[in-house]
Amino acid sequence: MAISDFTDQLGRSLEGLVATVTDPFSDTVVRLGVTGLSRAGKTVFITGLVANLMDRGRMPQLKAEASRRIEAAWLQPQPDDTVARFDFEGHLAALTGDDPHWPASTRSVSELRLSFRVQPEGLFSGLMGTQTVHLDIVDYPGEWLLDLALLDKDYATWAEETLIRMAKRPQGAEFLAVARAEDGALAHDELRAQALAAGFTDYLQAARAAGWSDCTPGRFLLPGDLVGSPVLTFAPLPLPATQGRGSLWREMERRFEAYKAKVVKPFFRTHFSRIDRQVVLVDVLGAIHAGPQALEDLRQTMADILKAFRPGRNGFLSEILMGRRVEKILFAATKADHLHHSQHAALTAITEALVREARDRAAFAGAEVAAMSIASIRATVEEEVPQGDSSLPMVRGRLLTTGKQAALYPGELPSDPARLLSPARQGAERWLGADYAMMSFGPARFTRRPGEGPPHIRLDRAAEFLIGDRL
Repeated sequence: MAISDFTDQLGRSLEGLVATVTDPFSDTVVRLGVTGLSRAGKTVFITGLVANLMDRGRMPQLKAEASRRIEAAWLQPQPDDTVARFDFEGHLAALTGDDPHWPASTRSVSELRLSFRVQPEGLFSGLMGTQTVHLDIVDYPGEWLLDLALLDKDYATWAEETLIRMAKRPQGAEFLAVARAEDGALAHDELRAQALAAGFTDYLQAARAAGWSDCTPGRFLLPGDLVGSPVLTFAPLPLPATQGRGSLWREMERRFEAYKAKVVKPFFRTHFSRIDRQVVLVDVLGAIHAGPQALEDLRQTMADILKAFRPGRNGFLSEILMGRRVEKILFAATKADHLHHSQHAALTAITEALVREARDRAAFAGAEVAAMSIASIRATVEEEVPQGDSSLPMVRGRLLTTGKQAALYPGELPSDPARLLSPARQGAERWLGADYAMMSFGPARFTRRPGEGPPHIRLDRAAEFLIGDRL
C-alpha cells in the first residue's frame, strides 16, 4: 500500500471514529449508491423508486409498508452542500405528463435525501416511539465506477490491455492502426497528443453505442468541466524500445497517472467510499441483443465492477478502523417489461450467472448480494397472440421513434443460462438457432390513483432487499 493510500484510508477512518463516537444516538442514515452503464436506466430507477416510496400503494413486498409502520415519507435537503440535487420533480414530470418521455441520462454525481418516520417493531417498540430514517441516494455514472479499477494499473499495463481489447472490436480498427504506427519514443508534440486523444475518444463513443460495456476511462465519455484538460488528453500507445524524458510515451504516462490522482481518487474519497448499500443496474437484454461477444464483455465488466467495492459487514470497530463497507449489493436487470412475465425467471437466472464471480467474492467478504429483473417504470402491457394451436406471449408499447403502438416477441430466453454464456465465453460471433429482438419503447401514459406511485415491476422487492432491514 502506498503512503498516500494509507493516509487516505487513515483520514476516512478518523472521520468514521468522530462520527461514531460523537453522535451515536443520531437518526439512522442509509447511503444508497445507484449506478449502471450507459442506457441501464439509472435516472428512471431513482425516480420510480422515490415516487413509489412516497406513495406506496404499489409496494406490497416492502414489509414496513405491509405492516403499516411507515407513518410518513418526505424529501428534504441533502447533507452534501457541494453535490447537485437529483432533479426528482423534473424527471417525474417528464415521465408522467401528457406527453411522457424518458428524462435525460446521468451526466455527473447527484444526490437526494428521502426521510421516513417509522414505528419500530419488536417487543419494546411501544416504548421507543417513532424513529427517523434518512435514505441518501447517490447517483453516479457507471463509467466512473469502472475507472476505480485503473488505480491498480500503471500506464504500460493499461495501454497494452486496452489495445488488445480494441483489436476484438470492429469499432477499434481505425484507432488501433494509428496507435500501432505511432512511435512513442519521439519527442512529445501537443497537437499530436490531442489528435490521438480525440481518436481514442471517438473509438470509446462508438464502442459504447455498439453495446460494449468496458469503455474506460469513463470521463472521456462524460468529461464535464474537464473538456480539453491534459488529464483527458492521453491515449493508449504500444511500449516503445526507449522511453526517454520528454517523449510522447512518457507524457502519456504522466497524464494517465494524473487522471488517477486528480480524477479517480477524489471521486472515491468524496463519494464512493461512503456508500453502504449499492444497486448496479444492468441492461442484460441489450447485451444479448448485441450478440455473444457483447454479453461476455458485460460478464467481465460485472466482475471488474465488484473489484471496486469493499464488500462486507459494518460493525463498530470495523467502521472505525477500516472505513465503511458495502453491506448489500443488488444487480438488477432492467427493462423486464420488454419481456412477458413468463420469461422473467430466465432473465433473472441469466443475470445471476453473469454476476456469479462477483457475487461469490462479495459473499465471501460478508456482504449480501442479490440479482433480480425489474422495470423501474412499466412501459408495456402483456398480451397473448394466437398462433396455430397455441399463443405467443408478447408485450405491447409505444415506440420511442414514432409514438405508435407495436407488439414485440423478443425471442425465447433459454432456461439454462449456459446456453448463452458458453458460446459467449468461446467468442462466438452470433447466436446459433436463435434471434433476440429489441424495441425501444417510450413511457406509457397512465393515471395514478391517490396513494399510488407509477407502475413498475419488482421495485418493492428491490427496496425491501436494499433498505428493508433499516425500516
